[in-house]
Amino acid sequence: MIVQEIRNELEKHSNAEEKEKRIRWEKQYQEKPKIYGIPAPIVRKISSRFFQKIKRKTKQEIIELGNDLLESGYSEEKVIAFDWAFRLRKLHEKSDFLLYEMWLTKHVHSWGTCDDLCTHALGALILQFPDCIHKMRKWTRSKNRWARRASAVSLIYSIRRKKHLRSIFETADALLSDPDKMVQKGYGWMLKEASNKYPEAVFDYVMKNKKEMPRTALRYAIEKLPPKFRREAMKGE
Repeated sequence: MIVQEIRNELEKHSNAEEKEKRIRWEKQYQEKPKIYGIPAPIVRKISSRFFQKIKRKTKQEIIELGNDLLESGYSEEKVIAFDWAFRLRKLHEKSDFLLYEMWLTKHVHSWGTCDDLCTHALGALILQFPDCIHKMRKWTRSKNRWARRASAVSLIYSIRRKKHLRSIFETADALLSDPDKMVQKGYGWMLKEASNKYPEAVFDYVMKNKKEMPRTALRYAIEKLPPKFRREAMKGE
């Protein structure tokens, strides 16, 4: 019942122009994207409002509702499912890693849904249970581009809280020469976030690896460094 109510609400806010624009964009990543065409802030307001209706349900009941939303394949419904999972972060258990891994491989087909899951619910889990990082490291060798991107961007939640710097660099090492632009942007973004807390460490890493690092990843990584560091890193580019 609640899932159908959400879908009815999303239909009310569907915008044909926004839908067409989003579909053209998403076709870069998946053949037949399913999109209502609703700006993200509105989707998040809808998510918040409906969560108030279900928050007294058990964690498992809410996860099952999230699974129902994910099965539709609609981008906006994925946003809601991932948002609800993040709202449950205080109830995280280490075993939830397997759930999020399944969601990643089955339901993530674009950079937007990848980052939405990884920088919130999955990122919070990794912060709480750092033992899961070695499991996530295996994703760096996956054939799935979004799993490889996820191995990096899932650490952003931690590095913003000054945790897991060593894992940041180990993951960057594993992805250093990845040919996929989405993966390069992902680990470059991870390094950029690390530079907000540890600029010298990130600068040293970039200088050590800049010959092997793709230009896209390099530019992302140094974007927030002090100007003198950026100039030095860009020499020879």
